[in-house]
Amino acid sequence: MKRIFSGAQPTGNVHLGNYLGALRNWVALQREYESFFCIVNLHAITLPQDPKILAAKTRELARIYLSVGIDPNISTVFVQSDVAEHTELTWILNCSARMGELERMTQFKDKARKQQEENVSVGYFDYPVLMASDILLYQTNLVPVGEDQKQHLELARDIAIRFNRDYGQTFVVPEPFIPKVGARIMSLADPTKKMSKSDEESEAGCIMLLDDADAVRRKFKRAVTDSGTEIRFDESRRAINNLLTIYHLLTGKSAAEVEAHFSGKGYARLKEDLADVTIGFLKPIQERVRGIDDDKLDAILKQGAEKAEAIARATLKHAKESLGLVGARK
Repeated sequence: MKRIFSGAQPTGNVHLGNYLGALRNWVALQREYESFFCIVNLHAITLPQDPKILAAKTRELARIYLSVGIDPNISTVFVQSDVAEHTELTWILNCSARMGELERMTQFKDKARKQQEENVSVGYFDYPVLMASDILLYQTNLVPVGEDQKQHLELARDIAIRFNRDYGQTFVVPEPFIPKVGARIMSLADPTKKMSKSDEESEAGCIMLLDDADAVRRKFKRAVTDSGTEIRFDESRRAINNLLTIYHLLTGKSAAEVEAHFSGKGYARLKEDLADVTIGFLKPIQERVRGIDDDKLDAILKQGAEKAEAIARATLKHAKESLGLVGARK
């Protein structure tokens, strides 16, 4: 089987956009590909973190992976920092990456504009190379990514091609998987912006996977809408289009069925029905999250780290030999 690799940072709260844009696709792909799903906690520390919160969020995210349908008997679920090869390969790839490539990364440029560039950590500047290491360690064929990460995947491809050219065939050159529907779920508060857990001001626009029923109803009730009264899919009416997309993806109804359901009904009914559907969808996920005890979680993460480490170790050994990094230890 071909391999896929993907991961998410254990920062903030996982929201419906994360599920519909990424996690849902991981669940579907795991039976078609040998799958590696990582909690990328080393990426998280490129920005300051509270250690206790980071540790708790790492385990919460692992529980969410399992609770939305990622099967540890099929997929490899592990924490990035448990596999030391990620950081060691990063240094090797740093020596193939170019400063100009990293300076062109959109997320770095945005961060540098918001802060004085000298205050941006070296880790934040360099984390696309760590991302390349994450992917290339597992000889990954396919990487499920959103549009905002496509540039980083292109860098991983460029580094792999350059390394293979200079030192011999070492890495598989990965391809992106970008879903056609639901890849970008927008904020309920501002449909011009992607639903984002990293924007502290946008929590009102995010339905979190662990939100209770009251919070879900309140957020949908306050969701912005467009001018006009007709409820139909229309990309020029971003707010309504976003709400209908969420309903379409959670119910599995076709676009035509969704439009027929809301024909002649108002925005209030749309928001009420969408809240009902979302609450019903989230309830079993939340119950499964609460049902995974620490011992079970530890066993799954340990098993995942051991499998990931075995593959990562072989890839790193090959890369070091290709470079002539050979010493007394085999």
